[in-house]
Amino acid sequence: MHLYNLTLQPPTAITHAIAGNFSGSRQQEIIVSRGTRLELLRPDVQSGKVSTVIASDVFGSIRSLAAFRLTGGTKDYAVVGSDSGRIVILDYDPKTSSFTKVHQETYGKSGARRIVPGQYLATDPKGRSVMISAVEKAKLVYILNRDAAANLTISSPLEAHKNNSIIHHIVGLDVGFDNPMFAALEVDYSDSDQDPTGEAFNNAEKMLTYYELDLGLNHVVRKWSEPTDPRANLLVQVPGGQLASSDRYDGPSGVLVCCEDHIIYRHMDAPQHRIPIPRRQHPLADTHRGLIITAAVMHKMKGAFFFLLQSEEGDLYKVTIEHEDQDVRALKIKYFDTVPIASIEYNFNCRICVSYIILESYLYQFQKLGDDDNEPEFSSTSFPSFGMADPSSPLPHAYFKPHILDNLTLVDEMESLSPVLDAKVMNLLPNSDTPQVFAACGRGGRSTFRMLRHGLEVEEVVSSDLPGIPNAVWTTKLKEDDPYDSYIILSFVNGTLVLCIGETIEEVQDTGFLSSAPTLAVQQIGYDALLQVHPHGIRHVLSDKRVNEWRVPQGKTIVAATTNKRQVVVALSSAELVYFELDLDGQLNEYQDRKAMGSTVLALSIAEVPEGRQRTPYLAVGCEDQTVRIVSLDPESTLETISLQALTAPPSAICIADMLDAGINKTQPTSFVNIGLQNGVLLRTVLDPVNGQLTDTRTRFLGTRPIKLIRVLVQRNPGILALSSRSWLNYTYQNLMHFTPLIFENLDYAWSFSAELCPEGLIGISGSVLRIFQIPKLGTKLKQDAIPLSYTPRKFISHPTNGLFYLIEGDHRVRSDEASAKALGELRQQGKMVDDELVNLPPETFGRQKAPAGTWASCIRIINPVDAKTVNIIPLDNNEAAFSLAVVSFSARSGELHLVVGTAQDTFLAPRSCTSGFLRTYRFTDDGTNLELLHKTETNDVPLAVLGFQGRLVAGVGKALRLYDMGKKKLLRKVENKTFASAIVSLATQGSRILVGDMQESVSFAVYKPPENKLLVFADDTQPRWTSAMTMVDYNTVASADRFGNIYVNRLDPKVSEQVDDDPTGAGILHEKGLLAGAPHKTELLSHFHVGDIVTSINKVSLVAGGREVLLYTGLHGTIGILVPFVSKEDVDFISTLEQHMRTEQLSLVGRDHLTWRGYYVPVKAVVDGDLCETFARLPASKQSAIAGELDRTVGEVLKKLEQLRVTASGF
Repeated sequence: MHLYNLTLQPPTAITHAIAGNFSGSRQQEIIVSRGTRLELLRPDVQSGKVSTVIASDVFGSIRSLAAFRLTGGTKDYAVVGSDSGRIVILDYDPKTSSFTKVHQETYGKSGARRIVPGQYLATDPKGRSVMISAVEKAKLVYILNRDAAANLTISSPLEAHKNNSIIHHIVGLDVGFDNPMFAALEVDYSDSDQDPTGEAFNNAEKMLTYYELDLGLNHVVRKWSEPTDPRANLLVQVPGGQLASSDRYDGPSGVLVCCEDHIIYRHMDAPQHRIPIPRRQHPLADTHRGLIITAAVMHKMKGAFFFLLQSEEGDLYKVTIEHEDQDVRALKIKYFDTVPIASIEYNFNCRICVSYIILESYLYQFQKLGDDDNEPEFSSTSFPSFGMADPSSPLPHAYFKPHILDNLTLVDEMESLSPVLDAKVMNLLPNSDTPQVFAACGRGGRSTFRMLRHGLEVEEVVSSDLPGIPNAVWTTKLKEDDPYDSYIILSFVNGTLVLCIGETIEEVQDTGFLSSAPTLAVQQIGYDALLQVHPHGIRHVLSDKRVNEWRVPQGKTIVAATTNKRQVVVALSSAELVYFELDLDGQLNEYQDRKAMGSTVLALSIAEVPEGRQRTPYLAVGCEDQTVRIVSLDPESTLETISLQALTAPPSAICIADMLDAGINKTQPTSFVNIGLQNGVLLRTVLDPVNGQLTDTRTRFLGTRPIKLIRVLVQRNPGILALSSRSWLNYTYQNLMHFTPLIFENLDYAWSFSAELCPEGLIGISGSVLRIFQIPKLGTKLKQDAIPLSYTPRKFISHPTNGLFYLIEGDHRVRSDEASAKALGELRQQGKMVDDELVNLPPETFGRQKAPAGTWASCIRIINPVDAKTVNIIPLDNNEAAFSLAVVSFSARSGELHLVVGTAQDTFLAPRSCTSGFLRTYRFTDDGTNLELLHKTETNDVPLAVLGFQGRLVAGVGKALRLYDMGKKKLLRKVENKTFASAIVSLATQGSRILVGDMQESVSFAVYKPPENKLLVFADDTQPRWTSAMTMVDYNTVASADRFGNIYVNRLDPKVSEQVDDDPTGAGILHEKGLLAGAPHKTELLSHFHVGDIVTSINKVSLVAGGREVLLYTGLHGTIGILVPFVSKEDVDFISTLEQHMRTEQLSLVGRDHLTWRGYYVPVKAVVDGDLCETFARLPASKQSAIAGELDRTVGEVLKKLEQLRVTASGF
């Protein structure tokens, strides 16, 4: 079994962000890391909307990111620390729109190891050096400089190691042009290692250490080291150094040390200042719980600076320093604003750019700097000896009252799926031919349930009803250089209507157009004339409203027409072509001969006139005899047939368009002839500009209706709308060609539309409705519709018949709404004041108040996915939390469906414990929109997995696998198997076989033998694996994923499988000897692949109508990918050889070896990385042809094969 891995949606979680000026032009840009990808984003100066300039896979794991600029330079470089054991400096090249490696220096082994640097990066503010550090011991300093040719140079590494020390954070100090200095937070553990009593561990000091890089002696010295607060977790650089122009100092230099509940200003030989971090004054707050800062940024303005710090609650604080030259007078802090907390799992970075701040996937803009509000400000001067009288005891708590956004406004949100906790793929929407992905995303109060549909999102601007049903629509300018369109022309069966676009859209009469006949084509021709083609002739309307008319010979009509700015071709009912061209005086002249085609003409197309030319040389003609001919329009060989292509059905539309596709030609657009057939198939062929031959044909099925093709402009680039039973758009995005359906009403006809309100829109008709719309985001191919949830979603399942979803939510260390209302009621009874405004803050922005460990808020939610609405919520009481659920038909109740939810009371996570677990059995009422609790069954551990099995319930309760049957008062335990190692987290079944996923011990095969009433494990895996998701591929095969980002497929030997099934009592399994301290049989590993994201769900599903089944997986960071089985051995050989060539050509941006990245923990086996193969399209043409030559194919054939693999499997 060989698989082909393709990412449909790259990860959406932002793990690091840096701001700077990377392209060298004077505009702000942001580079974000999404774990395994680097993206360059650019906020639009007017609207603030963020657009992705370039995104590239690095095939490695990005651990740290920093920006630096050489002294006096104008552009920023990015330094990347990764798991490749190399430091990489990247430069963005705007010409090729790609990242290029300037330097790559190897310093250690690959992999994310404790003592190999890469975890932390710090740069000198003047861009002279960079320090890269490991979690333990190792720190390396590189000197950056420029050579005579002004190119960036990098030195050999200088060591700043310290044995037996753990590093918590590093930062570059601002010392002006003195020797560069770096500060590090370090803990020495040599004493703790030797001391068995644990005394030394408790007394271990956290040191703030300064390292100085002596540029004269070219080595690093430890300059200064002092103990600081043991709970310090983050360092922030404070401006310093002398200004070049005057004697004034920029700031006092030094660092802010962020600790639990405090912030301390520290510098060598300077007094310390300490202030408390203000906290919310919530009546139910846990006063013993500390508050830490998770992210920080410094903002410099002329002659001033301030810091923004974000706490783990999401609150932003503004910190200022009052100083005289290098002496600090006071350190002050005040509450600034609250923004949604970035997911805690991700090391979240924020950077302020000009006036923007980016957080997780939101971009905010400053409205004001919070100087004029009346928020209380806390200063170090109001505490004895600046708050350092007794450094070991805490300062008194400071409080503030949170408010909604005031100083910042949200300008843009990049839709982020992360984290995805569970997903299912089903087709639930009416009249949809492809399935949707339903995903449970987010955490806490900002969780959502999302429906993802493949297609481009369409934003409707106007829709209005028309008097009849038109069959076509056009828009036209009056003059060539008009910025916007002036007329909308609608063609009906018996006439034509012309609308004028002004303040409003209204009908006009005196346009020179013939209104008593339908229209076949409209064109703004020459500089300021208009052209209308109707069945009986052509009207050429000049700018002074004079009309030149060409009439059709008696007894004939025009059946098809195509036009551009200088040429007109019409086809008559007698199968003749008539060709007109505009002369230099602006007159249309007919060419003397007419060409007989010998078969009825169904469709015509010519391209736009190329820049600086008089005409386009080729015409495409589609005839009823199922052919397309390319006919010359060149003066030497006018109307001669050059080439011919046979089709499988009569053509319904043809469109020639020049579009850029970097896979075929990187420098200039390629001419494509798109042919739509009456059976709904689209053919795309390349038209050779030199000899007019048609090559490289690709086909695609679009829908059931005959296709119409329209050339449109999408974001200033040419595109093609293909209208069938679905509307599709063919467009160029980041220089590559894409073909995606629109999520919109079916259109009967469409055209480009440009007006002041909607400069880059499209206009279409569906039935008798005129719609004006635009396509805002070409980059996102999945449209998301979200339903808000209360707590973090855990799992969900669908009802087999009524189309509803049942979802369980649960949050740890959070009180449920009922529990907090009860606690507040008790406080009020005691006569304490409760601030209602503070208690009722919206949890999606402010989060919920933290509670002690072992407190849970949980509920069961019923969702109608088609209407995107929550139907019902059933909260769980008594501090119970739901962990698993299943729809079970109990044969004891004659197959009636029940919902079984596994819950536990007072659960602690590590080590796992609960006062009692329960299996709650619900009956569906009101067509499944409500639940009635039948009974609760107690268990002795947390039920992490439940499943319906042969009219009973099988449950994984802690380490035991149990079978339950329905009883009157509770579920009755029938049989159990206690041989599992840690905890059962997933179950799957077929027939009498149960597949059991253990938390740490991979997947085991168990079987239930009714005669003996036994659950027996007969096969397991040879390797221990931390299972995170699994699904059965067939009766003997399981696809599973582990917590380290691997996906693998295991298969049981069919002989063993038959032997177990033929054994009626299971006696054979009982007496077999266990192998390797486990079951008697082992599964065989078929394929293995490292995805680079923790996989949370795997579904076996077919994504295209009539397509083959694939494994679709979702990852925690928002990744959606598929594994496609290869059909033939020939494909496997071809694609694997291509992958080997790509490994040598397409080197990772961070210097990670592709083969070792995809085989991170276990060597990659029988899986080809489709993402790497698809970068073939971005290679330089010389390399493409060299690789294709090695494969005995043409470049076109390789690209066609890659596209076919993607399209037939996913439709993307």
